[in-house]
Amino acid sequence: MADQLEHVGQRGDDEWPNGPDDGAGEGAEDGEGTGDGEGTDETPAPIRARFVDPEATPPAIEEGAWPPLVIRAEELQAQIDRLSALPRPPDGRRSTCIVHPLAEEPGLGLAPGVRVTLEVLLPGERTAAIRHNSSQVGFCIGGSGFATVAGEKIAFAQYDVWHVPALTTYFHENDGAERQVRLTYSNAPLLEKIRVHFVDAHPPEEPAGRAYGSDEIAEHPIAHVFEMREGGPMLMSYERLINPEVVEQRPLHWPWQEVKQQLDKLTALGPSYRGRRLYLLYNPATGRTNGTSNSFFATMTVRPPGIVDRPHRHASAAINYFFSGSGWSRIGGKRYEWSAGDLMLTAPGWLIHHHASNDEPVYELTIQDSPLHIAMDSLMWQEDLKLPYRLLGSQRGFETNRASAE
Repeated sequence: MADQLEHVGQRGDDEWPNGPDDGAGEGAEDGEGTGDGEGTDETPAPIRARFVDPEATPPAIEEGAWPPLVIRAEELQAQIDRLSALPRPPDGRRSTCIVHPLAEEPGLGLAPGVRVTLEVLLPGERTAAIRHNSSQVGFCIGGSGFATVAGEKIAFAQYDVWHVPALTTYFHENDGAERQVRLTYSNAPLLEKIRVHFVDAHPPEEPAGRAYGSDEIAEHPIAHVFEMREGGPMLMSYERLINPEVVEQRPLHWPWQEVKQQLDKLTALGPSYRGRRLYLLYNPATGRTNGTSNSFFATMTVRPPGIVDRPHRHASAAINYFFSGSGWSRIGGKRYEWSAGDLMLTAPGWLIHHHASNDEPVYELTIQDSPLHIAMDSLMWQEDLKLPYRLLGSQRGFETNRASAE
């Protein structure tokens, strides 16, 4: 459906009486504010709504999918070399976004809600501190170094993965002798689309952790939550609305060598196994949404030689980085070849797809926005094309035959 608002005029921050956070005027008592405070009674520029009737026949979900895209290792290497040759930027971030040709401003990404940024740091370099309300999953594809996130120092090596929670101050440093190369996955495109992406390029220094107050809900003489009728809808007080349960988001680190020790055990599963040989890099703060961050999950997969996955599909988008081996994917009926060092949008959303390894083992990192979909109750998933799809998170999921395959 087309845009619902016809934009006629918009005020900048300097045009609002007290800035964009205009509230109670100076000297106002606690409680209800005075609206515009000391602002003027100027009438805002008119904004008119448009009325757009829905299409008689909605387009099929597959019709809106972006086509799969392979970014070859040679293309990435050329960008790494280009970034390395640039003069050091003022903020120290030698970076470039990897953007799908169908992406449009605002919210450029490799998938509609996923931004992938290629970042380089030369030996001895450090980035300036920054924070934003988007969260990130970091992945080192070359060299080593450390990330300092919310005051916690994470020393990482090649193929390590780490999580940067939203609104935490962080920076990266290369204390090694080799060039440091990272892929960063962010949900910034989604926030930019809805015009609420906040970036603070000069954040305050943060101690480890983000304890800004008690995690306990304050006692109150009224009932915060109560039923309207037994087993039915409920009502919640404003006091609870603005003080929800706190789930601490911490920086986490998954060293590749430790993950690989567990991952390689999955190669013992025989060819009869009807599943995928992977582990989710699980962040317990994401709870039932099974995420690495609240928007994405990151999985590490091993594919023994000659393995062909069963076709399946899901509403979530998937981006794979293959860092060992080679193989092919069939997506929407078309075959795509890939090899070590390639980055690929492998599942643009609801297209039937599956992957296969050639004559050597394959290791890969996959990023999907499944946790976001589970939170929105929109994660349609069809694990077996002979059976109906299910809405994961609110309907029972799927099972494998792992017990009999081991």
